[in-house]
Amino acid sequence: MRKGFVALTALVLLATSMASGPSARAEVAEVTFAQQFGIAFLPIMVMENQKFVEKQAASRGLPDVKGAYLKMSGPAVMVDALLSGSLHFAAQGPPSLALLWDRTKGGVRAVGGVTTYNLWLNTRNPDVKSIKDFSDKDRIAVPSVKSSTQAILLQMLAEREFGVDQKFKFDPLTVGLGHPDAMASVLNPSSEINTHFASSPFHETEAKAGMRSIITAFDITGGQSSQLVFSTTDKFRTANPKVYASVVAALDDAIAWINADKKRAAELYLTMSGDKKSAVDDLVTMMNSPGFEYTRTPMKVGKLFDFMARIGSIKTKPQSWKDLFFAEGQGLPGD
Repeated sequence: MRKGFVALTALVLLATSMASGPSARAEVAEVTFAQQFGIAFLPIMVMENQKFVEKQAASRGLPDVKGAYLKMSGPAVMVDALLSGSLHFAAQGPPSLALLWDRTKGGVRAVGGVTTYNLWLNTRNPDVKSIKDFSDKDRIAVPSVKSSTQAILLQMLAEREFGVDQKFKFDPLTVGLGHPDAMASVLNPSSEINTHFASSPFHETEAKAGMRSIITAFDITGGQSSQLVFSTTDKFRTANPKVYASVVAALDDAIAWINADKKRAAELYLTMSGDKKSAVDDLVTMMNSPGFEYTRTPMKVGKLFDFMARIGSIKTKPQSWKDLFFAEGQGLPGD
């Protein structure tokens, strides 16, 4: 009887372990995140600095989960890293999300937006007064050729100004460079790169140096639009439900932390980015400028997705912007 009881107890303990233990152990112990450069990526910096992922994971019974944060120069590198599994989450533009979603047949989607903000097409070429003045002698820096938000916006603009058959008119002029390198190049009079489709705070530095803005992203999209979304794979989400939920909550925590005190957030940005050109008050002004907002609600991403499907950049046309988002993003009042 005693032996039977012990055996039964052992079976119960084993069954309990199999039901609860393995699922926790199967979830990753380190979550990798990728971001690019600029104040738009501040929520990811805050997640790292405040250890929001670690705190949220611990509250879900995963005290050993850590975050690892990488800087990448453009979305093309992030695409390869996400597909290989070496990267778990990427803060990237809606166009690169669309390319991944299409390539993986829905295997990569977003949990929501990160930041809505404007982009400025800045040039030092005195002969360029409008978009129609660019020639083969000009070179335009964008984060990634063909796949970055800036590259797609240039295609949309070319189609609008020159006609449907001219949508790729500016592609040969583009050069893939991260924003810090692009700014350094465009401010160098001897560099062949004389134009930069810039984000903040690089735009502000270029404006102070005398560069002129030809057009903005908001001009092209028709208003406030999300330039960043937060993406991952369905495979990761399925295999790591607690970690995934922790990351979504951590992103919300970071956005709330920034919006609660933007001066504090600006000071953190300067510390973590190593930015020596911007001042706290200037950064706060940027964050309070019209259309600049840290929010998980995606805005005007559907317009980009529809354009990419129409010109053949993606083979599958989404029925809605929600097709490219997980359930946590689909319920947001986006478009």
